[in-house]
Amino acid sequence: MMKKAWHNIDYNEVLEKLESTPKGLTNEEVKKRLAQYGYNEIPEMGKKHWLFILLKQYNSLLIWVLFIAAGISWATGHFADMYIILAVILINTMIGFIQELKAESAVSSLKSMLVAKAKVIRDGEKSTIEARELVPGDIIILEEGDSIPADARLIESKNLRAIEAPLTGESVPVNKDTEAMPENTVLADQKNMLRKSTFIAGGYALAVVTGTAMNTAIGEIAKTLGKIKVQKTNFQKKTDVLAKQMAVIAIASATLLFTVSYFIRQQEWEQVLLISIAALVSAIPEGLPAVLSIVLAIGANRMAKRKAIIREFTATETLGAVTTIITDKTGTLTQNTLTTRKIGIYGEEDIRVSGEGWVPAGNFNKGSSVIDTSEHPYLDTFFQICAFSNNSEIKHDKEKDLYNLMGDPTEGALLVLARKAGWNTTKLPEIKKIDDLPFNSTIKMRATIVEQDKKLSLLVVGAPEKVLEKSVKVHSKSGAIEMTPEIAQSIRERIEQWSGEAMRVIALAYRDEKQGTDKIDENKVDNLVFAGIVGMIDPPRPDVKESVAACHKAGIRVIMATGDHINTAIAIAKATGILTSDDEGKTKAITEKQLLELDDREFDLVIQHTNVFARLTPNMKLKIAERLQAAGELIAMTGDGVNDAPVLKKADVGVAMGIMGTDVARDAANVVLSDDNFSTIVSAVEQGRIVFNNTRHTSFFLLTTNFAEITTLVSAVAIGLPIPLTATQILWLNLVTDGACTTAMATESGHGDELEAKPVNPKEKILNKEVLPFIIINSVIMAVLALSAFHWFFEQDGNEEKARSAAFIVMAFCQLFNVFNMRSLK
Repeated sequence: MMKKAWHNIDYNEVLEKLESTPKGLTNEEVKKRLAQYGYNEIPEMGKKHWLFILLKQYNSLLIWVLFIAAGISWATGHFADMYIILAVILINTMIGFIQELKAESAVSSLKSMLVAKAKVIRDGEKSTIEARELVPGDIIILEEGDSIPADARLIESKNLRAIEAPLTGESVPVNKDTEAMPENTVLADQKNMLRKSTFIAGGYALAVVTGTAMNTAIGEIAKTLGKIKVQKTNFQKKTDVLAKQMAVIAIASATLLFTVSYFIRQQEWEQVLLISIAALVSAIPEGLPAVLSIVLAIGANRMAKRKAIIREFTATETLGAVTTIITDKTGTLTQNTLTTRKIGIYGEEDIRVSGEGWVPAGNFNKGSSVIDTSEHPYLDTFFQICAFSNNSEIKHDKEKDLYNLMGDPTEGALLVLARKAGWNTTKLPEIKKIDDLPFNSTIKMRATIVEQDKKLSLLVVGAPEKVLEKSVKVHSKSGAIEMTPEIAQSIRERIEQWSGEAMRVIALAYRDEKQGTDKIDENKVDNLVFAGIVGMIDPPRPDVKESVAACHKAGIRVIMATGDHINTAIAIAKATGILTSDDEGKTKAITEKQLLELDDREFDLVIQHTNVFARLTPNMKLKIAERLQAAGELIAMTGDGVNDAPVLKKADVGVAMGIMGTDVARDAANVVLSDDNFSTIVSAVEQGRIVFNNTRHTSFFLLTTNFAEITTLVSAVAIGLPIPLTATQILWLNLVTDGACTTAMATESGHGDELEAKPVNPKEKILNKEVLPFIIINSVIMAVLALSAFHWFFEQDGNEEKARSAAFIVMAFCQLFNVFNMRSLK
């Protein structure tokens, strides 16, 4: 379907272009369009088939080197060696396969059931169908609580608000209307459009479907995901380099021994072949792939216990090398729940409110004291408005001990506030609702008529400036008094002050109603008594600030990239420690609009020195991540929304939220946090560093043994001794003796100082110049001891088998002692 700027034209023109009417499509037309556009479904981009997971385990150069070694053993008739090497490959494959399959199963269990129904008008009649059967031109009906099944243009709207956080990152509901908008209006500000996979917070709508399946905003993101080429992880790159290094060493060793034995020592062909195979086998650490898989598996299991599910096996180690974490704000750094922080009553100092989220428990603090609201009667009217001018509901899941919101987040925050003060609507039957006006975006207020003791009251909640404008009196401790310009100005100053603290300010008001009134006239919500104001915020998660500080201490930069407003982003960044006192005088935050005005050099400079980015689209998040990667940063991206998916996939490590996260985000990520806690990523990074250290220590241990074996073989041939170790003995040393030791080393739980060091250099190889002296010294000592034992026993009675046994035992015990060297290189 041709992409159009549907928000830019009148809805009548939209209907005309889609060849539809308010009565909907005919069933015959639906069938034609269904054949043309297909079902309204987006394929699961990240779901992995078990066969793919199995085959992926062989995508390692180290594994292919082992296959070559097995092939050589088969060709030369060393079948026992071949079987042993193939068994190692199989063990390695099964460890990785089982671990990743468990992770996929865990992620699948987190996925919630998708809403699969849609209310439509077809042939002039209303019906409910499967959402997958929607086509462009369908007329859909939407009400409070509905999931939006497709992209659609509004043709009728009544007090409509949509929750678009999964797509745009906007943490509060967005008011919607039918008016056409400028063509260059960004997606987050297209108030006449509804988007697939977002939700209706309140009101009623009639809309015409403009896009289904991949022709939706979420579909565009899915297409972007499909275009992003999956890169090898940092760990895979390192093991590939190691495999190449070991292959070169193996070939060079075998060639050297062949040359010395055949051309210089003039030994027989069969003997030369035996020596060469022994050298080839000794240079390849056959147990390394399995050991590395064990290290990663142990790390992944430890992370799972800390609520981090590893979907991409090798991401376990990559986490330890992360230099930058790009995090979304809503639902990641914050709780994605509006929470009341302050109450303002005219003439009284601010009342601070404690408690988090939808849990109806908390204290009211005035000055340095906790107050009992029941002892302050002037607050009764205030809490009555909170409780009854409200259509939300807080449900308590007793099994999980969780409180969940049904309805609008703002109304939910007011209801929780009322319950904290002891006002429970179900326990106050003497107060009866007569009529309710949902939030009206035109007058920017909602209202409710209630009856108590045969008296009627109009309770109002709305935008502070509108409520203040319609108020003629103000509620105070001594009762209702006349609203003067001076009083109104003092209230405005308080509102501005709270807004500057990034709080969402809501005003409350009331008036007495005439007896017999049973309907609210939205044009006559006036002559009000201003009851007070409420300051709300989507609060940071309790331990995020500590976790951000731990990241900074560990040399990891934390960047916030959000679709929310810049003031809100700055406030949360300060609260969480992303912005600190050291950032004073610098650019605190920047929006996408400002970024688009920069050239490439300026863009790169800005993203290197700015840690907060606001009003971002998915493509801009992706660009920021790509430019930081190009500058050498190893990126971890955390997020929960559909808009985070492209950068989750592009990042070196994508970390998605498991509970509040969308399926698209989870499928694009390498790691899923089953507790939705940003702090869990810090634990995962710490564990990643432990995994890296264990990987390095076990690798060095194995390489030391391999170098010692090569040195022993080359030295023996060079001085004219028989071959001191057979290929089978070398395999035993590499697999059994080394295997027992490295398995123990793989379980090392760290030394407690992992987060005090800077991130591991992403380019640091497993085998590098720094460790070569250590490996060479240990290898030479082991080789000298093994050769000495071989020479002494061979000189005693000329028995090669006894001498080889002695060399074998000495080499094995050297490895056992070497375990203690390798527990820590410090």
